[in-house]
Amino acid sequence: MEQTTERTITQFLDTHRIMSIATLRPDGWPQATTVGYVNEGLSIYFLCGLESQKAHNLAHDDRVSLTINDDPEDVMQITGLSLSGHAATVASPEDAARLIAMMPPRYPDSPPLPMPMPTPDQIHIFRVTPSFISVLDYRKGFGHADFVTA
Repeated sequence: MEQTTERTITQFLDTHRIMSIATLRPDGWPQATTVGYVNEGLSIYFLCGLESQKAHNLAHDDRVSLTINDDPEDVMQITGLSLSGHAATVASPEDAARLIAMMPPRYPDSPPLPMPMPTPDQIHIFRVTPSFISVLDYRKGFGHADFVTA
């Protein structure tokens, strides 16, 4: 991947905090949900409940697709990322604690949570490693996307 493209993708990830992620249910149906995330470079991390449908889906099949995008008033200003990859559980308690601590700063204007942040033993933390990334930029033309392999 070109350094300029990687920088564009990383900057987009760094300046957003919500994504829609699709997992595959054991019956083959896709399930899309909205979650907050943090990233370190191209690695994307999200939390979910131990008994959540996402966790069950990922235990069955680690493939994911996700989107991160803006919501401009002018359709020709749409920018975003669409990517596919694999999700893996973050196993290290130290890494898990560090990633959990990264979540609240993504929401600096949010009121204090009514409960403490979960601890690593109360949740799953997944790392998404991208395989293919589509960089959407309608400013370059309707439906314009640059495709890259991560």
